[in-house]
Amino acid sequence: MKFDNELSIIQQKIANGYAGVSRRLSIMNSLNIEIGQNVIDIGCGGGHLVQEIALSVGKNGKSIGIDPSKDQLDAANNRCKDLNNIKLICCTADKINIDDNFCDKVTSTQTLEYIEDVDESLIELKRISKKNSKFVNVSILWDYFRFYGPEKKLNDIIHEAFRAHCFHQMLPLDLVGKLSNLGYQNIKSENLSYLITNRDENSPAIFYENMLAKFAMSQGIEEQHIKDWQNQIKIAEKSKKFGFTSFPVLTSAYLAN
Repeated sequence: MKFDNELSIIQQKIANGYAGVSRRLSIMNSLNIEIGQNVIDIGCGGGHLVQEIALSVGKNGKSIGIDPSKDQLDAANNRCKDLNNIKLICCTADKINIDDNFCDKVTSTQTLEYIEDVDESLIELKRISKKNSKFVNVSILWDYFRFYGPEKKLNDIIHEAFRAHCFHQMLPLDLVGKLSNLGYQNIKSENLSYLITNRDENSPAIFYENMLAKFAMSQGIEEQHIKDWQNQIKIAEKSKKFGFTSFPVLTSAYLAN
């Protein structure tokens, strides 16, 4: 999925909301960052996590963010402009201009599932990682990402169109084996799933609804179908028959000696 300026804004709203804050807390707890470490965020987006990492590693550490989107990096640069221990790089995850064995911690949030050759990127992440470094990734089990409330046939059309938005629908199920084959150990998976039945202005359900609508339009779904789907969501919410589920999984591992 191409993250143009409009989608970048939606992503930043998700990151600013309570689901994004909760997710970053889980990532930071898993990373267990120490003063002076070098930590990289793959697909850093608007820089929310890069900022928190920078504050955690201190002035002698380095917080690095990479992202292929200039719009996202501009937002990250603005967010982190008062911090001197941050480096932002516009690149993809398979070609990172960082020395071998540089990073103490590597993290990525909803990025790897959008990379077609994810194995090549994982090899690159291993290259820049120190021995005994920690890897922390959050990816969604997209088969369980769903709105409930609209008429089933129409709902299925919108969700089926959205499947094309990423290359790996169920990456957390494959990631354990991929990491093990690369020499990672102590691989663990943590469930970060959530259910929303009542929305407010900071609800990720609202932001994801807009994302699905925009993507369905790009896939050729008729505009009236999309409007009907969104209207049915509103009706379902008013009648207390609305639901939204998402199933993020946090995968952590250590790179063996």
